[in-house]
Amino acid sequence: MKRTARLLLLPFGLAALSLKPATVPAQPKTTIRPVDPHADETKAHRDARMKWWREARFGMFIHWGLYSVPAGIWKGQEVPGRGINTQGYGEWIMHNAQIPVADYATLAPQFNPTKFNADEWVSYAKAAGMKYIVVTAKHHDGFAIYPSKVSKYNIKDATPFTRDPLAELAVACKKQGIKFGIYYSQNLDWTYPGGGPSGRRWDPAQQGDFHAYVKNLSAPQVNELLTNYKPAVLWWDIPGDFTPDEARSLTASFGKVPGLIANDRMGGGVRGDTGTPEQYIPATGFKDRDWEVCMTMNDTWGYKVNDHNFKSSESLTRNLIDIASKGGNYLLNIGPDASGIVPSPEVERLAAMGAWMKKNGASIYGTTASPFKKLGFDGRATVKGKRLYLNVFNWPTAGLRLSNLQTPVKKATVLATGEKLQLLKATDGTLSISKPAQLDSVSTAIVLDLAAPPVVIVPEVVAKPQTNGSYLLPAIDATLEGDTIQVEGSDDDANIGYWTNAKDAPSWKIKVPEGSAKTYQVQLQYASESAATATGSRIAIQVDGVASGVTGTVASTGSWDNYRTLTLEGSLKLTPGRHVIRVVALTKPNYGVMNLRRVSLIPTP
Repeated sequence: MKRTARLLLLPFGLAALSLKPATVPAQPKTTIRPVDPHADETKAHRDARMKWWREARFGMFIHWGLYSVPAGIWKGQEVPGRGINTQGYGEWIMHNAQIPVADYATLAPQFNPTKFNADEWVSYAKAAGMKYIVVTAKHHDGFAIYPSKVSKYNIKDATPFTRDPLAELAVACKKQGIKFGIYYSQNLDWTYPGGGPSGRRWDPAQQGDFHAYVKNLSAPQVNELLTNYKPAVLWWDIPGDFTPDEARSLTASFGKVPGLIANDRMGGGVRGDTGTPEQYIPATGFKDRDWEVCMTMNDTWGYKVNDHNFKSSESLTRNLIDIASKGGNYLLNIGPDASGIVPSPEVERLAAMGAWMKKNGASIYGTTASPFKKLGFDGRATVKGKRLYLNVFNWPTAGLRLSNLQTPVKKATVLATGEKLQLLKATDGTLSISKPAQLDSVSTAIVLDLAAPPVVIVPEVVAKPQTNGSYLLPAIDATLEGDTIQVEGSDDDANIGYWTNAKDAPSWKIKVPEGSAKTYQVQLQYASESAATATGSRIAIQVDGVASGVTGTVASTGSWDNYRTLTLEGSLKLTPGRHVIRVVALTKPNYGVMNLRRVSLIPTP
């Protein structure tokens, strides 16, 4: 696993949930197959195909391979991050330690996971309340954990372990009612000659033709996986610069798996079905896009013996609640060791999450995003039909109050216990809900049964001046115009990213009080990973749709996470009243415009 930028992830009741395959309407036939296999898909077809996945909300990621043998250590030394993999993930050890191909291959005879038990792994997922799993069939090291006929660099031909873990997991999933998914690294391969290198190659054995690699290994193995295992999900990683014909070859077998769901990390013009924010939760979700947060429990995907920095079960469960409240899925990782054992801290956290889900899962499964822009308490909301679920992390000292809900509430109950709660509606429409007899330390789920699906008034966000006269315009309060631009991160660390179309733009509404017309400097807090030889994007500020004359160039800051403050050229003159401040890109010489955390208007003397 690896995201190369925050801008874009690049080269990101239990019984009520049905796990039966969706009935997918027939699609109109076309004479020339498009690069994207779902390019001509109707909304009805897509909704039917995505139905189970949208209801599931919670899945398990599994990173397991040869990298589990060294477990983060090479030649007696802990291996730190390197290049684009600054985190030092366990599955990136071949890259981070610059291990020659022949030396890395010596790990294969040591990989003999005799304690691997597919039923046990899947039972952990089921007990946690997860509805699907995604397991690495081949990661960037090029080693396949299934008996591939395309390459002998696989678990049957290169290791003492002669079984097929993918087949066993697929059977276990079917037995336990869990959907089975496969991860495949279609672009990067540090072993096969010509495979995508993730930067500079370090071993002459890696030299070769990328297009031959796609033709002779990557596309044939994808065909093998789809033909032999019929996964419900195909999880690409790190989009590649594929030709249209190569993109078609990689998706040629999609027709063998009706209803197959694939993510957005293939490349070659294939948009995919799901966005993939990695290791963070988007502040506002992704508009008009299915998406899934993939996240580790500690600081690695593949097993590392010395990584004990595990998130608490409370934090992981609240992450799930947060993601569901924004309309996304949570793909939570486990990293089994080389013997096939899942580390006990991961098993314990899955069990704890499952205990909460067993009582409160109805507030997660099959729900849609919160209708509220902000809540007046520490918690989240989800919706399912005429039911509004409130997950309260910490009960407010002054009592639980809900504003802006217009739909009449028939009753309120505690989801886990059925306890009825008292409701009191103030003259301004604010709803007060009585405190339950017992609170859940993770989150207390409250069910509001409504007379109809919830209608909520979303208050208009209009920035007012700070005490010093300045305006702070954070990413989370922006109105986004365009198809790609998104708010990433959360709270004060949120940024506007995925700005890959120069026509997209963020804007903010502000109000200048009477008698306080001023001139302002405009500052941007931004990050950019532009190439050293490239010129940064040229930026301009519009006021009420008119160019203000304030412009600037966003130079590289070294990475998409390294933020810098830029004061733009020119002054912004604002008269009393309401205005719309818009940031526009005049040029976009690089892949993305920038990541923008906030805009500040600073009054000048």
